[in-house]
Amino acid sequence: MRALEPWHLLVLLLVVLVLFGGKKLPEAARGLGRSLRIFKSEVKAMQDDDPKDPPAGTGPLEGRVVGQGDPSAQPPAPAAQPQREPEPVRSADERRPGL
Repeated sequence: MRALEPWHLLVLLLVVLVLFGGKKLPEAARGLGRSLRIFKSEVKAMQDDDPKDPPAGTGPLEGRVVGQGDPSAQPPAPAAQPQREPEPVRSADERRPGL
């Protein structure tokens, strides 16, 4: 005995038609078709973006020091910070307020 016989599909189709109506089914199918087309194009775009064979030496950088041995790959110089003028040296009497 098969689990799904042709008359089961017919009853199921009739129930869906009664629940959703004849007018909404074509709109739903059209929307589903558009969604699948968009999904398919996005998957294809993602596959096109991924390189098939990565160039040699582009593995993970874990445990490597980047730029070592390559003189052209120098780290950026730290930004110059504004210099503050040193405070004048004060005597012990000048440091105590209220005297």
